[in-house]
Amino acid sequence: MKKMLLGAAVILFSAVSLNVQAQKIKLVNGDLGVLAGQNEINTEFVYDGMSVGKFKTEEEYIAKKTEEYNKKEAGKGDSWAKSWKADREARFEPKFNELFGESSGITSGGSPKAKYTMIVKTIFTEPGFNVGIWRENASLNLEISIVETANKGKALAEITVMKALGRTFGGFDFDTGVRLAEAYADAGKALGKFVKSKVK
Repeated sequence: MKKMLLGAAVILFSAVSLNVQAQKIKLVNGDLGVLAGQNEINTEFVYDGMSVGKFKTEEEYIAKKTEEYNKKEAGKGDSWAKSWKADREARFEPKFNELFGESSGITSGGSPKAKYTMIVKTIFTEPGFNVGIWRENASLNLEISIVETANKGKALAEITVMKALGRTFGGFDFDTGVRLAEAYADAGKALGKFVKSKVK
């Protein structure tokens, strides 16, 4: 029995370790040194063309989930679809900005007067799931562009953030929005640390 418990613990620890190390950040092009001395950055979020889970388009995913929820309870799917979009401004973006600011030392958010703008484009979303005895973390793939606020047509730096993970301590993340908010927080924190290391 002890061997079984020890084996299970090792497997669980390994899985957690793999999840923690899964995120990858890469400077694809340009130089983040342009942010040296900046104490704030304007941030814009883009979701156009995003794929979701096994669905090639977000529209396909929303249509499928809305239909499924409405079959279970009239109107539930429509409410879910509204929340899916509303969570971006209400949950995801504030989490990203908060953690980016804390880890980089550069205040992030709606600052149109800032010299630079960070465009955060979500290219893939895995909503994950939690049904109590079985769960999968949410995850995100992002493309980040740093541009001059006055000239957004040219990227000064381009970064990819792959497999930012959304998970909560204790596993009480039954709500999709909670899991994804944590994924954006994870992305913001890791990106902030990455930017800080490159700006020095």
